[in-house]
Amino acid sequence: MANTLRTLLSKVTRPAKPRPPRQIPVPRRTRHLEYSPNLDGDADPGEIVWTWVPYEDDPAQGKDRPVLVVGRNGYRLLGLMLSSQADRDGQRNWIALGPGGWDREARPSWIRLDRVLQVDERGIRREGAILDQLLFDRVAAKLRADYGWR
Repeated sequence: MANTLRTLLSKVTRPAKPRPPRQIPVPRRTRHLEYSPNLDGDADPGEIVWTWVPYEDDPAQGKDRPVLVVGRNGYRLLGLMLSSQADRDGQRNWIALGPGGWDREARPSWIRLDRVLQVDERGIRREGAILDQLLFDRVAAKLRADYGWR
């Protein structure tokens, strides 16, 4: 009798085998481009601002970088990071911007298209410059053609 009771209790108290998470397909979030710069102290689409950007391989570390604001996602800004490293020239997912007012040393810059940063407006350290609309349009055309932006 004790063995029967133990067997029944073990079936009742044994944890159920966890089910794998249910996968529900959802449409990819479409990102909308916007160009509306206004050097008013707030970060706006079309402006290059400086903010903290975490390293991809170690998000606990990073550095202040120039970032082109290309749109918004609610209260967050959508941005693309810039680099002054000349080896970016000709690399996939990078476009040359040339020098601009965002870099005090007037070094040429490249913008990375395949890593979108969501930046809290309070994390903006300073406004750098307004990106020329022709350059912004070139970046926007590439984002629309290759990355599904609108």
